[in-house]
Amino acid sequence: MPKSDSTLTMLIVAAVLALGVGYYVPKTFSVKPSEPAKTNGTATTGTVNVAPKAAPKTAWAASAPGRIEPNGGEVRIGAQVPGRIAEVLVAVNDTAAAGDLLVRLDDEELVARLHSALAEVAVRKRERDNTDAGNRLAQDRRSAEDGLATAERQLAVARDELDRALRARRGGTGPAADFAKLRDTTAKAKDKVEQARANLRKALSADGLPAPSRPEAALAAARAELSLAEAALERTRVRAPSAGTILQVFAKAGETATPSPENVLATIGDLSSLRVRAELEERDVGKVRVGQAAVVRSDAFPGKEFEGKIASIAQGLAPSRLGQRGPRKPTDVDVLEVMIDLSGQPPLLPGMRVDVFLRPDAQAQPAVGTKTNTAKAH
Repeated sequence: MPKSDSTLTMLIVAAVLALGVGYYVPKTFSVKPSEPAKTNGTATTGTVNVAPKAAPKTAWAASAPGRIEPNGGEVRIGAQVPGRIAEVLVAVNDTAAAGDLLVRLDDEELVARLHSALAEVAVRKRERDNTDAGNRLAQDRRSAEDGLATAERQLAVARDELDRALRARRGGTGPAADFAKLRDTTAKAKDKVEQARANLRKALSADGLPAPSRPEAALAAARAELSLAEAALERTRVRAPSAGTILQVFAKAGETATPSPENVLATIGDLSSLRVRAELEERDVGKVRVGQAAVVRSDAFPGKEFEGKIASIAQGLAPSRLGQRGPRKPTDVDVLEVMIDLSGQPPLLPGMRVDVFLRPDAQAQPAVGTKTNTAKAH
């Protein structure tokens, strides 16, 4: 019995020793000796190769998303009155001057009304000329009214000639026209109309002016009808509001145009220079100023940066217009709109989304009324 107890005790001691050896021996041999510093083959003993330091990253004052726009923004052009589109006189990338005809709506009925008004004016004018003008003030009024009527007709004729030349160029028919001369004639005709209106206002403001006679009143009413007919006809002409390049054309001959913000016939913009409409977060408002340098990057041109400067800063925060779709949500954050003029002629296109980075500027101060912690000089 004692012999068996001693055997059991020896087995337990052996098991404990085996566990101790299995735990400590691997841990001891797993520790690696420290390696000497690596040196290159030609360097002096003890010299350590040091990896080159990375170039410091540029610290931007602020960054914001933005969108490329033409100079002056992109203008969406629509119709003033509903009607069937008779002609589309422009295409994408065409250049247009202010006042050039872009789209013409159906005008057959209005042209007939205009001719009727012209005939009525001719009859009434002949009747008035057969009557005595009266005193000098009445004669001045008659002359001023005739001068305005003549100037308005000259303007209508100049516009019609320019429109015919543009239609002929679009259709490839007729001789080449001098559009610069036709536009200059139209501009001068507009100036004459303004001058004639000023002369008529002066004549009508004279003291002691007698009331118009019945033939004079009839002629004035006929001329008013003529002016209404010309204005109605002019509303069927969709013209360029300013000089620029046609960016998009949505109008098609035969379709019906309606005066609606959604029914855009064409868009135009001045591509002589580009700008960026950026939206800055509220926390970065105090870091920007007009004239501050900016860098613009686009995914379409990786590795390239385009320089620019802040041209204007909005006077208040407003909802974002870059990514907003549908009605405004309670979680939407207001942003500060910043306009940046780009330098040179970058290869960017209107509508492109870009990233704007503003360079640090010592003159950019926090908004008025904020307090900053400054150390006192001792």
